[in-house]
Amino acid sequence: MALLAYLKSLFVLQLLMGFVFVVSGLIINLIQLCTCILWPINKQLYRKINCRLAYSLWSQLVMLLEWWSGTECTLYTDQATVDKFGKEHVITILNHNYEIDFLCGWTMCERFGILGSSKVLAKHELLKVPLIGWTWYFLEIVFCTRKWEEDRKTVFKGLNSLKDYPEYMWFLLYCEGTRFTETKHQISMQVAESKGLPKLKYHLLPRTKGFTTTMQCLKGTVTAVYDVTLNFKDNQTPTLLGIINGKKYKADLSVRRFPVEDIPADEKECAIWLHKLYQEKDALQEYYKKEGKYPGPTISTRRRPWTLLNFLFWATLLLSPLINFACGVVVSGSPLLIIGFSIFLLIASIAIRRLIGVTEVNKTGSSYGNQEAKKEN
Repeated sequence: MALLAYLKSLFVLQLLMGFVFVVSGLIINLIQLCTCILWPINKQLYRKINCRLAYSLWSQLVMLLEWWSGTECTLYTDQATVDKFGKEHVITILNHNYEIDFLCGWTMCERFGILGSSKVLAKHELLKVPLIGWTWYFLEIVFCTRKWEEDRKTVFKGLNSLKDYPEYMWFLLYCEGTRFTETKHQISMQVAESKGLPKLKYHLLPRTKGFTTTMQCLKGTVTAVYDVTLNFKDNQTPTLLGIINGKKYKADLSVRRFPVEDIPADEKECAIWLHKLYQEKDALQEYYKKEGKYPGPTISTRRRPWTLLNFLFWATLLLSPLINFACGVVVSGSPLLIIGFSIFLLIASIAIRRLIGVTEVNKTGSSYGNQEAKKEN
């Protein structure tokens, strides 16, 4: 086990895995670009193809969580809810406290067969991120600047276009608007006090506009809202770098299903419902802090082999020519080739590190929660 842990920490192996992800992602993006010719001919075929292409990329990240780090994900929910997973269009609400919360969500999507068709209301800055933003663009992800005056038309158009989506989808919403930090929490609770709302201990005040708009636009398409509350055993603070280094975490997810007919259709009443939901989420986190678990039955879902097989396919396809080229460079003895290849490795390392930086709390904590917290939802 010590040897395995040492191998996982080797930078050269991590670099090779990063190379596979980046190059395969560029190939996938190129194929996605080519599929655009299908849009005016057969939109649904375009969507189905892009769901599978996206799966081929996202599943490599899921593979890191499940197979490389061995992180465990335990569900706290009932069997009746689990039986509906992957069989209906839903809106998923997830707390935004951790660097890898999205990865835990993707893991659940993969295990129930909807990773490629998963959606999110994402900040517009991510559209510019290579691989991630580009893949999302072809998946018809809805991007927003988080300024409602500017987003109104774009968000309504994007959401309405998803009404006839051919694959079951989980539409993820981070209703807090930004990742939790102590500074943002203090400001958010000042806003809660000024509005006469109960204060939250573990969450920011939810921004209701995105939720109510999504509910309105996807009415008749989504059948339920999944409230997902995530925490980690032993007060762990997981990071993507930890996952890449092979560190194992234990994630617990409380999942509650609310049929859409039980959620008020009126916008104001719907906003009140969301605030109450976050009060309940806060109570769940308080329970977890005291008991080390969520209330209710547990269900352990098994990882599937497809994520590992997908990565092995890309690794076999891409690493063989890379290793052959590297050996040729070394054997050639040419200083120019060796220096050039070293520069290539350096650039690749920096690029991969910048991609990882997209998830880091201290780098992705936008000013949104600080500057905009005092504005109306």
